[in-house]
Amino acid sequence: MRNDFETLHVERMDDHILVVTLDRPEAANAKNTAMGLEQKALFEGLYVDAEDVRCVIITGRGEKAFCAGGDLKERKGMTDEEWKRQHAIFEQGVLALRACPVPVIAAVNGAAYGGGCEMALNVDFAYASANARFALTEVTLGIMPGAMGTQNLPHAVGERRAKEIILTGRPFSAEEALAWGLVNKVCPLESLMEETLETAGRIASNAPQSVMRAKRSISVASQIDRYTGYQFELEAYNRLVPLEDRSEGILAFNEKRKPQYKGR
Repeated sequence: MRNDFETLHVERMDDHILVVTLDRPEAANAKNTAMGLEQKALFEGLYVDAEDVRCVIITGRGEKAFCAGGDLKERKGMTDEEWKRQHAIFEQGVLALRACPVPVIAAVNGAAYGGGCEMALNVDFAYASANARFALTEVTLGIMPGAMGTQNLPHAVGERRAKEIILTGRPFSAEEALAWGLVNKVCPLESLMEETLETAGRIASNAPQSVMRAKRSISVASQIDRYTGYQFELEAYNRLVPLEDRSEGILAFNEKRKPQYKGR
C-alpha cells in the first residue's frame, strides 16, 4: 500500500486498522487538488486490494480542524473549466470513498465545514470531539454542496433539518450533530482517537467477509424497497455459509475461545 502521499498521512495500526490523517494543518486540512487525487488513489487501491485492512479511520492533523472543505485560496482565480476539472477529481474521490469495501469511520477532531462535513457524511459513521463544529456553507459562497451533501444529510438528520442546515449555511456544534444523527458519539478531544480505535478494533476482530457484506447490505437498504433489499441480504448471507470463517466462528463459540478469522 502506498505511503508516499503529500497531503495524507497513512499509518497501519496493528495488522488490520488503517488511520488516514488529512495532513494540511497550515490550511485547516482543506482539500486541494492534490488531496483529491490522493483520496481517489487511496480508496481505489483499497477497492482493488484491501491488503487485510478491516477498518479505516479518517481524521485531521492538529486539534482545531478536521477539514475546512475545499481550498478556496487554490480556487481563487480558477477558470470555469479549471473549477469543473478539479471538482470532477473530487467527485471521483467521493465515489471511491463510498465504494470502500471495508468500514470507514471518521474521527472528527475539529471544524468540519463544506467538503469536510460531507466527508463525515460519506463515511459509514463518525465520532466527534467536543470542540468539533460542522457546517455546509456552500450557499454562502454562491455554490451548493457537491460531494453528496444534499443526498446524505437528509438520510442522517431528516429532510427538514437538512434543508435548514444547507439553506442557511449556519454552523452547529458536536452536541447538535449528535442529537440530530450526524455523528454517533461525542468524545473529549484527548480521547477521541482512543475511543475511535477501540471501536475500529472491535470491527476488525469480526469476520471480514461478514462485515463487508453486511456493510453493503445496509447501504443498499436505504436505496430500494425492503423486499428487494431482503433478497440482496439473503444473497450476501448465503455467500458466507461455505466460508472457513463461518465454520471458525461457530467452532470458537462452542470451544469458548476467541475466533481467528482469516477473511476466507
